[in-house]
Amino acid sequence: MSRRRAMLVTTLIAIPLLAYGAGSAVVWDKLTAVPDHCGGRWTLNTPQSFEAPPEYKLDTTPWRMPAPEDVRIPSRDPGIEVAAWWIPAAASASGAPAPTVIVVHGFTACSHDHAVLLPAGMLYKHGFSVLLVDLRDHGDSTREDGRFAGGTDEYRDVLGAWDWVHTTQGVDAGSIGLVGVSLGAATVLLATGQEPSVAAVWEDSSYADLPTAIDAELSRNGYPTFLAFGGVLAARLISGDDLTSYSPLDAVARLDGRPIAITHGTADTRLSVEYGHRLEAAARAGGGPVDAWYVEGAEHTEAMLTHTAEYEQRLVDFFERSLATAGS
Repeated sequence: MSRRRAMLVTTLIAIPLLAYGAGSAVVWDKLTAVPDHCGGRWTLNTPQSFEAPPEYKLDTTPWRMPAPEDVRIPSRDPGIEVAAWWIPAAASASGAPAPTVIVVHGFTACSHDHAVLLPAGMLYKHGFSVLLVDLRDHGDSTREDGRFAGGTDEYRDVLGAWDWVHTTQGVDAGSIGLVGVSLGAATVLLATGQEPSVAAVWEDSSYADLPTAIDAELSRNGYPTFLAFGGVLAARLISGDDLTSYSPLDAVARLDGRPIAITHGTADTRLSVEYGHRLEAAARAGGGPVDAWYVEGAEHTEAMLTHTAEYEQRLVDFFERSLATAGS
């Protein structure tokens, strides 16, 4: 083969590869970017006064909480600080701190989102202390690279919050639970799998494994799924995020008998209800207690808005049964 022909063949091979790589990087950048301060959404929501989306006509007054303490908590990753709202409940008659639940938002959201304020308010109303955290790159926490890593980095922020509740606030490990919503649900599952002292976890609308979730997200946004490999590679090369290193399914296999609650809407078009069924099957295979609630006709994380009373009852009952010290 002549030198000119060899160069032509190399060019013909290189151009589509470069185009694929560039296209994958652009799509990865678009689908994982986190706006500053939650993109300005929900800024008026606070624990003292927050609103649900108006179409649900839900009066949130019963779940309002006192003014929180603003705290900064070190992640288990050095250099990352987690912004959080701490709302402690009254201690028991013996002086022991109340059982505590750490509540974690979804992708591009933060602690101002009604989807974490509402379950936090439900728990506080029944005697639980609550800690609402902003994951890295979200809300007021450390801006690392402005990208969401599917929970594979962020779970260490949740565990930093768990450390703070346990050591700084003196709450017994058996009295600390986790709640996560949407991609925050995946994050708390990953955290529970890595920290065997987490007592119980409630997840609302998690994915099961990231490769299938990436394919679904690409399709939902009108992109071809063959870009998934390139997107995962771009995350690894640009941000150092290994998106497929660890999944909620892996984490559920490490529960070792600890209780889990799974909530998912059957009409979820963001993260399919099939993920909930897969997580439930994996949890039951491990032999531990599983509370599974599939809400007929509910969209993504919508159950708390369409079945509010039942959501509150199930949430509170789960943690009263699962944590070492029952809520009042």
